[in-house]
Parts: sequence; C-alpha cells; structure tokens
Amino acid sequence: MRTHETYAPIRIALHWLIALLMVAVYVTINLHEAFPKGTEMRTTMKVAHYVLGFAVAGFTLLRLAAAMSLPGPVPLDGPKMQQLLANTVHLGLLALMLLMPILGYLALSFSGKPVSLFGLDLPLLTWADKGISRQIKEVHEAIGTLGYALIGLHALGALYHHHILKDSTLLRMWR
Repeated sequence: MRTHETYAPIRIALHWLIALLMVAVYVTINLHEAFPKGTEMRTTMKVAHYVLGFAVAGFTLLRLAAAMSLPGPVPLDGPKMQQLLANTVHLGLLALMLLMPILGYLALSFSGKPVSLFGLDLPLLTWADKGISRQIKEVHEAIGTLGYALIGLHALGALYHHHILKDSTLLRMWR
C-alpha cells in the first residue's frame, strides 16, 4: 500500500531533468530557424535537437522503470473528469517523449542522412525515400505543436492544484 506523500527523489529528479531537456529540445529546433541554411550554427542547433531528443527518450525509459519499481503517493481525490484529463495529459506527454525521437530518427533514416551522436554514426533504419521522410517530418512537426498544448495543460494543471485547489499535487513533485 502506498502511503508516502511525495515521489521518490529519483522520480522527482527525472521529472525535472526531462522537463529541462524538453525545453532545450524546443529551443534548439526553434533557434535553428534563426540561422541561414548551410551555416554551422544551424547545423549545430539541429544536431543538438537530435541529441536532446534521444536523451529525452532515454531518460523517459529510466523514469518508467523508476515508476514501476518506486510507486508514487496515493492519487488525490477529485472529480472523475479531472482525473481523466490528468491521466490523458500524462499519457499524451509520455507518448510525446517516446514517439517523437522515434519519428525523428525515422525521418532522418528515410532522408538518407547519417545520424551522428557524439561522433558516432548511428545506423540508418530504412532505405532512402525523401517522400516518406517528408511525411514523417510533417507528422513529427504536428505532434511537436501538439506537445506545446500538452506541456501547457500539464503546467496549468499543476498551478491550478497549487493555487486554486491548494492541495499538495505540485509539492509532491517538488520536494
């Protein structure tokens, strides 16, 4: 039976680390547009985006393992619709953090471009097909845009619980 009031420190650390990595993922992909095509800075931002995306996926897998081995506090009571919305947003964020790096890797593989992490070229997963690459990239970008809404809903939910309901929801992931 779960009786603790907060999440395990490793789960809290992973939550906030992934949050920072997600901010960096969005910053780097948006900043890359500020630089002309073919420039070193634009390439650096894109590569940083790839590396950060892979890091998000890796730390998300660690977070899932931690969640399975270190249960969190008992969920707070609340209206069923509120619980459904919270669960939907959490599942959406989880899908975002795992699916986006996979889609990005597939888009790059179908483009035929090598994917390099810290100087190590990762294998291409597919044959080159620019049309499929463009389609996957469009899906990747659309889901990325949806990610803004999910992240915003998650943050608003935490602030709503903290400032309006004045419950311990935010504090459980803060301590």
